[in-house]
Amino acid sequence: MLAFVIGVVAAYSYYVRGDFVLPVIAAIFAIPSSLIGYYSGDKIALATNSAREVNLEQNPELHHIVENLAITAGVPKPRIYIIDSPALNAFATGRDPQHASIAVTSGILQALTRSELEGVLAHELSHVRNYDIRFSTLVAIFIGFIVILSDMITRATFFGGFRNRDDRENNNQLGAIMAIISLVLLIISPLIAQLIQLAISRQREYLADASGALLTRYPEGLASALEKISGSSKLETASNATAHLFIANPFNAQKLAGLFSTHPPIKDRIKRLREM
Repeated sequence: MLAFVIGVVAAYSYYVRGDFVLPVIAAIFAIPSSLIGYYSGDKIALATNSAREVNLEQNPELHHIVENLAITAGVPKPRIYIIDSPALNAFATGRDPQHASIAVTSGILQALTRSELEGVLAHELSHVRNYDIRFSTLVAIFIGFIVILSDMITRATFFGGFRNRDDRENNNQLGAIMAIISLVLLIISPLIAQLIQLAISRQREYLADASGALLTRYPEGLASALEKISGSSKLETASNATAHLFIANPFNAQKLAGLFSTHPPIKDRIKRLREM
């Protein structure tokens, strides 16, 4: 991914500027941030949500449920964390099953029955098994790249800088058309890119619901849990950067739905589960 993005920036830099300054700048910023995000993104997500790790002695039931589900899924048992909050929510993080963690709120442990908790944990473990964290990271990079690319095209069209100026001057009509297309692209590409990213996030939630139901063989457990979660309070530790990780929108599980939501409507998710 890094090689691809920096390669395109290099081609643009050479064609427009006649040098390779931009890819050097891109590499200086992109490589360290990508490495930090890839290897430490899970730790950052857990720290920002004030999650604390719990061992087997502190909560044996929670560990046993996760261990049984991990055996069923054929993945290593993830590390388990608790967020001290009355809100009902949970999330999984980690670049692969070997480096995965699951965090649940203290509120969800108190409010859910064992079968409901199994449904929630199976959903989160499915995110791990489906490599959703890595997938969402790649999607975010692609989406950001689309926005950067549209900005590059617009700058090249409006501000000139192409070494091949004669061709552009000899075809003013084509240049005008390209200018209009570039302007439209600059305006709508960030919006379209964001909508694509959110749509993919919603589809991965549906997939995790289905995969979780397959693990427990009991879709009603997750459906019933989602009903309780839908009436939950806001999770104070959540932020826009980590909201997409949670099993339900941590700001308002019921009201935030539609094109600009990271999660599909809970009513729709429950309906799908109960039709399985």
